[in-house]
Amino acid sequence: MKTSSDTRLDIANRLFFRLYQCANMLHKTGSRAIEADGLTTQQWAVLGALSRPQTPNGMKLGDLARYLMVSRQNLSGVVGRLERDGRVESAADPQDGRSRLIRLTPAGSHVWEHRALPKIHDYYEQALEGFSVNDMVHTVHYLLKMLDNMQKLDNPDAEAEDDDELSSKP
Repeated sequence: MKTSSDTRLDIANRLFFRLYQCANMLHKTGSRAIEADGLTTQQWAVLGALSRPQTPNGMKLGDLARYLMVSRQNLSGVVGRLERDGRVESAADPQDGRSRLIRLTPAGSHVWEHRALPKIHDYYEQALEGFSVNDMVHTVHYLLKMLDNMQKLDNPDAEAEDDDELSSKP
């Protein structure tokens, strides 16, 4: 007979396996949705991050890597291909001349807004068929909760530093 701990582990295994499968299918089917524009899902994520209203002047590579939760090394290759294709450019940071900002080019903005986004929106509709708005909100909630826990696993010292800061304040 299974214990509640065994049942929890079985369900956790199923959950993480399904998450793994979803990530793989997102890469496979998402790339297929935008391949005519010469984009991959990784490039989709970069263009999406750089097109946000909060980043009109671009982002430093390290900030972009942290935002996307990828290594700088992995991101450098993706950004390099986007740069080669004229979709992003690197420019001096006006606030820190030693740093470079990665930003969309006018051609990159055009590809993103007029070609990729409509296809991405169609992809979302198809992939989320049968999901209510409530279903989507709940899914985002639980994914954020899981992401928060994973970030604590990734950087356990950050939580200890936060606790130290709180205890040292008068």
